[in-house]
Amino acid sequence: MAEHESLEFGKADFVLLDNVSMEDFMANLKLRFEKGRIYTYIGEVVVSVNPYRAMNIYGRDTIEQYKGRELYERPPHLFAIADAAYKAMKRRNKDTCIVISGESGAGKTEASKYIMQYIAAITNPNQRAEVERVKNMLLKSNCVLEAFGNAKTNRNDNSSRFGKYMDINFDFKGDPIGGHINNYLLEKSRVIFQQEGERSFHSFYQLLRGAPDSLLRSLHIQKEPTSYNYIRVGGNIKSSINDGADFKAVSDAMKVIGFTGDEVQTVYKILATILHLGNLTFGVDGDVTLIENTKLMSVIRELLSTKEENVEKALLYRTVSTGRDVIEKQHTEQEASYGRDALAKAMYERLFCWIVGRINDIIEVKNYDARIHGKNTVIGVLDIYGFEIFQNNSFEQFCINYCNEKLQQLFIQLVLRQEQEEYQREGIPWKHIDYFNNQIIVDLVEQQHKGIISVLDEACMNVGKVTDEVFLQGLNSKLAKHAHYTSRKLSPTDKSLEFDRDFRIRHYAGDVVYSVVGFIDKNKDTLFQDFKRLLYNSANPVLKGMWPEGKLSITEVTKRPLTAATLFRNSMISLVENLACKEPYYVRCIKPNDVKSPLLFEQERCRHQVEYLGLLENVRVRRAGFAYRQTYPRFLQRYKMISEFTWPNHDLPSDKDAVKRLLQGCGFDHDVAYGKTKVFIRTPRTLFSLEEQRTEMIQRIVLFLQKVWRGAIARMRYRRMRAALVILQAYRRYKVKSYICEVNRRFKNVRSMKDYGRHVKWPTPPKVLRKFEEALKNIYNRWWAWTLIKSLSPEEALQVRAKVACLEALKGQRADLGLQRAWEGNYLKRDSPDTAASFTLVSSELQRKDKFMRVLFSSNVRKINRFHKAEDRALLITDRHLYKMDPLKQYKLMKSTPLYNVTGVSVSPGKDQLVVFHTKDSRDLVVCLQGMVPASESRIGELIGTLLSYFKRGLEQD
Repeated sequence: MAEHESLEFGKADFVLLDNVSMEDFMANLKLRFEKGRIYTYIGEVVVSVNPYRAMNIYGRDTIEQYKGRELYERPPHLFAIADAAYKAMKRRNKDTCIVISGESGAGKTEASKYIMQYIAAITNPNQRAEVERVKNMLLKSNCVLEAFGNAKTNRNDNSSRFGKYMDINFDFKGDPIGGHINNYLLEKSRVIFQQEGERSFHSFYQLLRGAPDSLLRSLHIQKEPTSYNYIRVGGNIKSSINDGADFKAVSDAMKVIGFTGDEVQTVYKILATILHLGNLTFGVDGDVTLIENTKLMSVIRELLSTKEENVEKALLYRTVSTGRDVIEKQHTEQEASYGRDALAKAMYERLFCWIVGRINDIIEVKNYDARIHGKNTVIGVLDIYGFEIFQNNSFEQFCINYCNEKLQQLFIQLVLRQEQEEYQREGIPWKHIDYFNNQIIVDLVEQQHKGIISVLDEACMNVGKVTDEVFLQGLNSKLAKHAHYTSRKLSPTDKSLEFDRDFRIRHYAGDVVYSVVGFIDKNKDTLFQDFKRLLYNSANPVLKGMWPEGKLSITEVTKRPLTAATLFRNSMISLVENLACKEPYYVRCIKPNDVKSPLLFEQERCRHQVEYLGLLENVRVRRAGFAYRQTYPRFLQRYKMISEFTWPNHDLPSDKDAVKRLLQGCGFDHDVAYGKTKVFIRTPRTLFSLEEQRTEMIQRIVLFLQKVWRGAIARMRYRRMRAALVILQAYRRYKVKSYICEVNRRFKNVRSMKDYGRHVKWPTPPKVLRKFEEALKNIYNRWWAWTLIKSLSPEEALQVRAKVACLEALKGQRADLGLQRAWEGNYLKRDSPDTAASFTLVSSELQRKDKFMRVLFSSNVRKINRFHKAEDRALLITDRHLYKMDPLKQYKLMKSTPLYNVTGVSVSPGKDQLVVFHTKDSRDLVVCLQGMVPASESRIGELIGTLLSYFKRGLEQD
């Protein structure tokens, strides 16, 4: 069963005891308590022993250890039962509840808080803001309800003086989306009276010891609790409670939940009013009842936002309607005191119920549509008062113990009787286990016409003077022969019972003696209508809303309200019906001693609790039966993937046959039994093994599904890509075709155009044709150039070639290249007409001598010699030689250099026309072109272009 604990800590599950006896049970319980193991299983029931000390077993690390684990996979813990309830709710979409029961001081409230803490910690992994808000409000609501509903008793510093059942609603993802709180029977008599050693509700002490001075002054109250009659008894009691820190925590919690500032102020005003009411005293002046400390009246009037005379009138008079007449009847001193106390109790009870209702308004699920959002499932947590036996047991203890009888009956029905009946119904062999069925006690209390509550109500409705003794007489006459009821009249020799005061009920948890004193008044729960009208007419809208029945007029006839006992009985029946329709999980709390010691284990004290909680019978039932049972279809639905014969669907005659085949294949046939509609598994180990195999197969199934789905996605993606590619290819062909057609259209008639299409704008090509466009443009440019050149004469062609060569060599190097004018080449005749004849004669002689074909270039120059002296000269360049002449001596030849000896030419980038001819013998010729007509004419470009063109042509011919 429960694993991972050595035997030094005892048996982690009582089902594993060697002998099922009370001695062995108590020995195991004591051993585990002494070893610090406060939790033990009985199958799926957790037995919890109050350790009376802080234990480091509730942190985040512990939560992670139990999250998602099976119940028996980890040592016993509250977190395990909480996780089991959560998984059952989430996996099977089923409402569950956790019932926490035990004596006062056994640790029920702390257990409920740890369960809430665990559920909050494991939900909302995606950290949705709205879910976090709901979780925070659910947790904070505990803090507020404890402040107003819990008190220090002799058994427990934080005893719940009311019953609480909380439903937590979850969405289809398993995240909390809201909740609802039901409260039962607040012990309002504690407002005006506490037993020695006990305190009133925490809220009063928190206000006095934690509120700032400014708030206390506005409420006209002092810090010292002993100043107020209602809480004086508990004013000097020292405890571990820090009221100041708790006040701040409760105030912060109320803000988080959503209480407005006005609502919180009203809560403080009501608490202060109750304290002031306790200090009101009445006196008698003749036949007139008076309020002795009248100064308090103005304070109460201010706090209740009503008129002072109305407050005084309500406290001293009672308005009675007799038909059409309205009579004001003055109270006696005793009646006035009773009315004051009844008002204080009623105001506190209404305040508490209003706080619960206000929390419900905020945390309840709103606008949830199951068709849209999925099924709304619930986990219920019941934290209700434990069985109580005091020195003086009154009406409240009677109701509380009746509540525990109902819960024990539910436990018997769901865990013990249903267990046996189910085995019989399913035809499974079963050894009958005797157990105490407390239905007889439940009937004793709630049966119509014969039960104690019916007798009490009947006594309350009698005309005339009704006393508690009359009620006791009614019990004695109707229940004289009941085995579980007795009184002094029925047992004259029993001196533990007083005549006309006590009666005894033999409860499942033991005998309890009740005093009938106050039963009638507490059951009637009488509050004069004058007080209801007073509070309804308050100017404070929050206070007014707490008393809606105050709007009834004095003469209006109303139906007799249900008594307190009947209301409580109805609420208990409703609670049990609510729990019965959910899948229950149990936490059974045990109190190890009465002195709150972390070391003391009182054997008889614990034995008594084990007996009345029916824990030994529970162990016997578990030992005789099976740990797990499930219907065949649901079992298959969960485990069918384990066997090849049942996955994905079986072809066997029935689901029962399929389950048999599955379990036989796993080797578990010896540990199971087959009922008519369900399969029964004896030990949790088998179930745990099935869960392990299922988890392993789920991983493989998930991988398979992922593989199939990823393949489907890949195929869909491939089809989309292929379709896109087809579209892309068609579109590209369309764009290419469109571009070529457009180019063809634009350049169709270029031959007949003046500029041969030079002005035509090229269309923008698609990206794929950008290189093609460049090649096409080059082809067009070559065709355009060829078209222009083919019509030129040989001389014009030479000139064009020379200009092209010049442009290639000097473009960007000089500003003016002379490209716009005609290049004549031989300028000496044109520039110097006076000496042209001499130049012609010399050039003819040189042509005859050197046999050159044509003059490439000639011009007047200024020569700069090596001594930097400038002289006028003439330059003649032919296709064979470069000649330097003296123009002043009839162009006498001064130097002749073959063209093949010229290795290069350098020109300056400026406006000057300086030229350097580099030769092989390094005797460079430096000249500056001059004598141009017009004077600004640039001939550098023509010189360079002509030489380059000549040399390029020579290379091409070679």
